[in-house]
Amino acid sequence: MASKIKKIGVLTSGGDSPGMNAAIRSVVRTCAYLKIECVGIYRGYQGMIEGDFKTFDARSVNNIINKGGTILKSARCEEFRTKEGRKKAHDQLVKEGIDAFVVIGGNGSFTGALMFNDEYGFPVMGIPGTIDNDILGSSYTLGFDTAINTVVDAIDKIRDTASSHNRLFFVEVMGRDVGHIALNAGVGAGAEEILIPEQNLGLERLLESLKRSKASGKSSSIVIVAEGDKTGKNVFELKEYVEEHLPIYDVRVSVLGHMQRGGNPTCFDRVLASRMGVKAVESLLEGKSNQMVGIRDTKMVLTPLAEAIKAHTEIDEELIRVSDIMTT
Repeated sequence: MASKIKKIGVLTSGGDSPGMNAAIRSVVRTCAYLKIECVGIYRGYQGMIEGDFKTFDARSVNNIINKGGTILKSARCEEFRTKEGRKKAHDQLVKEGIDAFVVIGGNGSFTGALMFNDEYGFPVMGIPGTIDNDILGSSYTLGFDTAINTVVDAIDKIRDTASSHNRLFFVEVMGRDVGHIALNAGVGAGAEEILIPEQNLGLERLLESLKRSKASGKSSSIVIVAEGDKTGKNVFELKEYVEEHLPIYDVRVSVLGHMQRGGNPTCFDRVLASRMGVKAVESLLEGKSNQMVGIRDTKMVLTPLAEAIKAHTEIDEELIRVSDIMTT
């Protein structure tokens, strides 16, 4: 591949997600394979501004494909939102001789990369790393598969105690703006009801669903609640409402929280990260920029960053229909 790019930086930004380390490994080893220098940029855009760089070779990323989190660390950076901050970052990249960079992150990370490219024409490529699976242009984002498997495993354990004590559990999962985790994990774990931001089912429908479950002979129930669901103000309000109107239920709440971000990535996320890293480096060397690597119909594709960040992915209506049938 003929290219003027001789040194590529790689950073992780925003919330961490399982598979980020596998993607870092893929970028570094693809650079090594293609005889391109690779530099790890620590602490996201903050590290870029401060010149927190380290040269990586193929051996620098041994034994990280199986680890959650990110060895490059991640940090929010208000300074990068300013022109002065982005100029400092550009000066550091030029000083280090970095010709392009790959950013692994979500919407905020890609917005920063897009602004940086608009101002300096600096080649950038994005890899979607977020457990929410909410970025346009890719059927799956890094960490989503691991997150839903973590949630399903947790719900399976909660169901054991729910069945033992004839209890109703509200299980809150991540998903402030989208319900992909709640919907997929809910179907996979056999939840009796799934509450997501995209559908405000209303408190009355929730009560009717729980009454039907009780009438059908179910002695315990699991309700999955995405944190952004609008049915109640929060999961604890839902608990109080059900206790008031259906005192037959012994109600408990479990908030899974940040455990959903951690853990060893699944095989799916490791393979996806490896493919995305290769595609990102090869695309930069082909002269492409301002793009995000994604997967659609098992194929690696590129989506303009401006398009990827403009809206959230839509919920799977067919899966909602499946959920309704399964909770009968």
